[in-house]
Amino acid sequence: MKYTCIIVDDEPLAQDVLENYVNKLPSLQLVGKCSNAYEAMELLRASKAQIVFLDIQMPGISGLEFLRSLQVKPAVVFTTAHAEHAVEGFELDAMDYLLKPISFDRFTKAVNKAIHYLALEKQEEQQSIADEDDHIFVKADKKMVKINLSDVLYIEGLKDYVMIFIPGQRIITLQTMKNLEERLPSAKFIRVHRSFIIAVDKLKSISSHSVEIGAKQIPIGKNYKEEFMKVVDRQNIIK
Repeated sequence: MKYTCIIVDDEPLAQDVLENYVNKLPSLQLVGKCSNAYEAMELLRASKAQIVFLDIQMPGISGLEFLRSLQVKPAVVFTTAHAEHAVEGFELDAMDYLLKPISFDRFTKAVNKAIHYLALEKQEEQQSIADEDDHIFVKADKKMVKINLSDVLYIEGLKDYVMIFIPGQRIITLQTMKNLEERLPSAKFIRVHRSFIIAVDKLKSISSHSVEIGAKQIPIGKNYKEEFMKVVDRQNIIK
């Protein structure tokens, strides 16, 4: 398996050294390189690279500031000539902190750390699929959170995030609506919109274009309406 990566460094020579190292490792695939944080934001958004080799001292936004600004953080390996930012870098959950000039051996160790982290993260996601029908586990706030399905009111998708609403609380987890929908029992949950999944037993009312759960009015998408109404008729949900 290849892990995608990008290089962010304002020194062309440093870029060349890192690119040479990346090309020597069959586990890595370089998908882009750039010289500042502004370009890095666009490149990361377009490529969704899994590993970022990130310089700290750059014009405009520093590497530390760039990492802080990211909502979805890849595995970051800092590459810098300055040792004084090491503690701050690790506080931002960087995989490693490489001081220039960087040896290939040291670079390889940092890559192995990043790959190990990404592999564990994927394993956690796979293990989060519940063995029981009454609950699921999702990753939120750097921990696995148990959610009782009987508590769920509705679920809302927002880009790469999913928000699970239970009474008095909203739990945000990084995954797609499709992935979460596949984990939920179809007898208890139904998708009514591209951005909404609802708990069938929490329905208060149904109109031609929306449903009501608690104080929330949730739209019914035209692509989901026919299947939703079949479920309503079949289960006689609203009596």
